[in-house]
Parts: sequence; structure tokens; C-alpha cells
Amino acid sequence: MDLKEIEKLIKESMPDAKIEIQDLAGDGNHYSATVTSSTFAGKSKIEQHKMVYNSLKGRMGNELHALAIKTKE
Repeated sequence: MDLKEIEKLIKESMPDAKIEIQDLAGDGNHYSATVTSSTFAGKSKIEQHKMVYNSLKGRMGNELHALAIKTKE
């Protein structure tokens, strides 16, 4: 799974999101994503991270091996 696909899936769930993705290992399997969205307002970090994981529609752990998430409002 490439970073453009990750970005597309997150944007579908959170259209206002600003997304920065880095390929940590250069292998297309280990990424870091910083997601800034107004949809995170009033939610805990755990809830915010779940929102990002849910936007990936079950690909986490399958097509996408590892994704470190940072969220901001």
C-alpha cells in the first residue's frame, strides 16, 4: 500500500484533514502519519487514532503493516 492510497482513504473519512505521511523504512510497509482535522475536536487521542484506523477500512495489519499516528485538532 502506498502513501497516496493511505492519504486518499483518510481524506474520504475526514475531508478537511491535513495529512503528512512518511515512509519510515523505505519498504512501503512502515509509515508515520500526522493527521490534523477539526473532526477530532472534543475527542480523546485514543478516539482520534481509532478514527484514523477506521478510515483505512480494514487494511491495517493486512495491506498496511505499520502506521504510527499523530493527531492534531
